[in-house]
Amino acid sequence: MKVTIKDVAKKVGVSIATVSLVLHGNQRISPETRKKVLKAIEELGYRPSQLARGLVMRRTGNIGFVLTEDHFLRTEPFYTRIFLGAEFGARDSDFFILLATIPSNFAADDLMPRFILQENVDGLIVAGKVPDIFLERLEAYHLPTVFVDYYPPQGDASAVLIDNVDGAEQAMRHLIELGHRKIAFIGGDPEHPSIRDRYMGYRMALEKAGLPFTTELVITDEQATGKKSGYRAVCRLLEKNVEFTALFACNDAMAIGAMECLKKRGIKIPEQVSIVGFDDIETDAFLDPPLTTISVPKYDMGIEAMRLVQELMGGESQKNKKILVPVKFVKRSSTAAVR
Repeated sequence: MKVTIKDVAKKVGVSIATVSLVLHGNQRISPETRKKVLKAIEELGYRPSQLARGLVMRRTGNIGFVLTEDHFLRTEPFYTRIFLGAEFGARDSDFFILLATIPSNFAADDLMPRFILQENVDGLIVAGKVPDIFLERLEAYHLPTVFVDYYPPQGDASAVLIDNVDGAEQAMRHLIELGHRKIAFIGGDPEHPSIRDRYMGYRMALEKAGLPFTTELVITDEQATGKKSGYRAVCRLLEKNVEFTALFACNDAMAIGAMECLKKRGIKIPEQVSIVGFDDIETDAFLDPPLTTISVPKYDMGIEAMRLVQELMGGESQKNKKILVPVKFVKRSSTAAVR
C-alpha cells in the first residue's frame, strides 16, 4: 500500500499541515519537529511529490538540455533522438528534463536559458556545438555539465562522444574494398570536433591503404552541414572537373544534398558514384537509392549523458569523464564496386 502524507503525520503525532510545512522548508517549524518528520519519511519510505522532495533536498529535480536552434529545427532529427534518449534516462531516475534552444550565433547580450537564470535545474546537458561565449557565461553558474557530440575548446569536461575516427575508417574501408581509389570528401563547420575527426579518419584510411591524398577531392569549408551545403559542395567538385568514383560525406544530411546534385547532373548512383554518409537518420532507408552510412546510437548517447550528469550532481565522479560510444557500418544500395 502506498504511504501517504497522512501516514507520516500519524507516526510523528503532528498535523498534515505540519508535515507539508516541513516538506516546503518553512522556517516556523522547530528543528526538533523537522528532524522527527524527516526521520518518519525515511522510515516509512514516503515519496513526496517531485516539488516537495526537491524542497527537502534543496534540489529542483530538473536537468536542463541545451542545443542551438539550427540543430533542433533542422529537418534531420539527430539531436532530437539524443534528447529523447536523455528523456528516457530522466524518466527512469525520476528526474524531469527541460529543453531550451539558443541562437547558433549566441552573443554576449543574449539571454541565457530561463531555467539557468532562475536556477531551476540541478545539472545540464549540452548537445552539439555551441558558441564559446555561451560556455564562458555558463561557467558563472557552476552547474554540473555534460557535453554530447561536442568537446569544448577549453577541455577538462565530461562528455559523451562518437567514435568518429573509427566510423570514418569503416566507411572508407568499404569503399576501398569495392575498388574505389578516387574518393572525395565533403564536410562543413570544420571547427566541430566530430566533423574534424571524420575528416581525420578519411585521411588515415587513405594512408593505411597506400592511396594518395588529393586536395582537389576535398571540400571542407562549407559553413554548415545541412542538405543545402552537401548539394553546394558536390556541385563545386563537379565544376572543378575533378574525377571521383566515390564520395564520403561527413553526415547524412550532406550526403542527401550530394545525391540531389549528382542526380540533377545526370550522374547515376551507385553506377557512376558511390556514396556513404554518417549518422543513419530515419530517412536514409527510404532514399533512392537507400543510403549506405555509419549508424550512431543516438538514444544510447542521451541515456549515457543523463547517467553521467547525475553522477556529477551526486558527487560520485571526482573527475571529468569522456565516454566514447561505438558506431556501426550499415550497407545499403548507394555503394557498389567501381566500374
